[in-house]
Amino acid sequence: MFLVGLTGGIASGKSTVSSQLKELGCPVIDADVVARKVVEPQSPAYRLIVQHFGREILLDNGEIDRQKLGQIIFSSPEKRKLLNSITHPEIHKEMFKQILLYFLKGYRYVVLDVPLLFETRRLTRFLTHTVVVYCDPATQLSRLMQRDGLSQEEAEQRIGAQMPLKEKRGLASHVIENSGSREDTHRQVLRLHTKLEDSMEFLVIRAIAVAAVAGLGGLFLCTVRLLVS
Repeated sequence: MFLVGLTGGIASGKSTVSSQLKELGCPVIDADVVARKVVEPQSPAYRLIVQHFGREILLDNGEIDRQKLGQIIFSSPEKRKLLNSITHPEIHKEMFKQILLYFLKGYRYVVLDVPLLFETRRLTRFLTHTVVVYCDPATQLSRLMQRDGLSQEEAEQRIGAQMPLKEKRGLASHVIENSGSREDTHRQVLRLHTKLEDSMEFLVIRAIAVAAVAGLGGLFLCTVRLLVS
């Protein structure tokens, strides 16, 4: 099994691509879903967030008000960095637990849906492929304003808080162009899925893992290097 990183920018259509991959039977681990899980009331990350940001960010039921917290971190790079330092280690631990389960089930590859994949770079060294969902700046701005009911200034501020999509595009091994129709995006997703399913990379990685468990990892790796050199 190998890992595929999926990322994009706010309102670029990453969630659409993620949903289409799920419909094709791909296992997808959504970092946003995991992020909500690790900040549930009384979790270690929850207590640290309340300690640093105050109880005014809580809803009446004690859960974190994500909209209120989002307003704070989007306007302050320092507070955004603080929040990431609290949540990201917990998110990554939970994601690796889920990866292990998929590995044991025998899947060829797993998609990690991570909004800040290239910003943090903590996961990139584990990935065989990276995919960016891209759309042109005007489309991104229009979609965000319409989706979240934001003014142009508010939308531009949120987009500006992230790494530019053009820069992410240059870092990815695959790009899904999502400025057009949903049908066009789906055709690109289907081509990508077929390419990944046909890849034999998972066999090498699984063999290395099995050899390592059997105590033969060092010998096997030397053999692989000799064969590919």
